[in-house]
Amino acid sequence: MAEFPSSSWTDYELLDSGAGEKLERFGAYVLARPEPKALWDKSLPDAEWRRLAHTTFTPGAGFGKAGKEDSGTWNRLKKMDDQWHIRYANEEGLKMDLRLGLTSFKHVGVFPEQAPNWDWIYRQTRALAAKGRTPRVLNLFAYTGAASLAAKAAGADVTHLDSVRQVVTWARGNMENSGLDGIRWVVEDAMKFARREARRGNRYDGILLDPPAYGHGPDGEKWKLDECLFEMLRSVGEILAPQDAFLVLNLYSNGYSALLGETVLRQAMRVGQVESGELALNDKFDKALPLSIVVRMTR
Repeated sequence: MAEFPSSSWTDYELLDSGAGEKLERFGAYVLARPEPKALWDKSLPDAEWRRLAHTTFTPGAGFGKAGKEDSGTWNRLKKMDDQWHIRYANEEGLKMDLRLGLTSFKHVGVFPEQAPNWDWIYRQTRALAAKGRTPRVLNLFAYTGAASLAAKAAGADVTHLDSVRQVVTWARGNMENSGLDGIRWVVEDAMKFARREARRGNRYDGILLDPPAYGHGPDGEKWKLDECLFEMLRSVGEILAPQDAFLVLNLYSNGYSALLGETVLRQAMRVGQVESGELALNDKFDKALPLSIVVRMTR
């Protein structure tokens, strides 16, 4: 199973990909960034990439080293704002305003291939809310919060957790710009939080996980996906409601597969219906660029 953002999303386009790079339009600006999974040739000549791009990204000395894969610098070719906004809307009523910016880790504040997840989260949350209660949704490793906004817009009581205070502040701004409020913000290590919630007997109707390959908690806690994923899922299994619940697991680590993600989930907790596959982008030349493994579960 491969899923792609809807072609009706006018604020994002993958214009071309190849030679280890991708050329993307986010709203008014076009960015060229490294993409190791783009193993084929570019369809457009390099001169056209430079003509279109407002900025390109040059990897730094840490590129390719554990935990520093994306460090580097942006090289502006045209005038552009330091921060700008794009909008996302689907046919079911979800609307979000997302602030973007150039970071030293090549990210810009949104992962567009996640759009099918936003739609799925919105749909699942609305279905639970339609049963006459307010679903509780926990977003772990939540970054700038698009998935949190999708759950909140659908009527959930949302807890958004990330270990980096700056990105939590970024997510709060996205909430406010999207006309939403009431999200609970937590700056903490995800494993510690999940274990504490289990001890307290707290339960969530939806849990979202997008764990990095490597990371650190706010107090220096070390995270390595290969070593921590199974235990993380076991802890999450203790706080996910036993019925009328859903879970989304994203895995970006190279070498992981949808089958591996599904198997580790099944071994870590009691599951219901499980689906797994890839989230991908299609460029303008119909080259499919797979970027994330996704495993979704409902029960």
